[in-house]
Amino acid sequence: MKLIIASNNAGKVREYKQLLAGAGFDEVLSLKEAGLVCDPEETGATFEENAAIKARALHELSGCAALADDSGLMVDALGGEPGVYSARWLGLGDDKAKNTEILRRLDGKTDEERSARFVCAIHFIYADGREVTARGVCEGRIGYEPRGENGFGYDPIFMYGDKSFAEIDGEMKNEVSHRGNALRELEKKLGANGGKP
Repeated sequence: MKLIIASNNAGKVREYKQLLAGAGFDEVLSLKEAGLVCDPEETGATFEENAAIKARALHELSGCAALADDSGLMVDALGGEPGVYSARWLGLGDDKAKNTEILRRLDGKTDEERSARFVCAIHFIYADGREVTARGVCEGRIGYEPRGENGFGYDPIFMYGDKSFAEIDGEMKNEVSHRGNALRELEKKLGANGGKP
């Protein structure tokens, strides 16, 4: 079965391809690789709602199995921001600017006051239209400066233990990340629905 991921984010697509390597799909493609453009407006109030909007639009367009996620960073000291607006927070276009603003807002906060989590909701639609949703979380804290070169988005400021998400290797990140946790939850649910895709 062919699966299309509702993303052109190279880092995210790479992680999904690694995570889905043994899941039984014949092909796992990004939107670009599938030759599709699908960019519905994300009007949901939750990660789950936004993931469903994207997956349903892609499934309707392609007729293939579709997977979409919505994920983001929730910082407790910022009232859960950037949350569902993580990709477009404050209208700041680039990752560096968003990371700099979070660090600025947390200036003077202690480790205990820097608690944060990455959240990922995945919405999967079989080719026949059945839908499954899963959620994954990874708890951590915001560091004091960007660190590492491996990640993307908020990874350089998100500390998991004594390393940022941009400092740990891909295999380790897949073991502990919100996306990895959501995908493992999805696999359990797919199994409960009669096996992997």
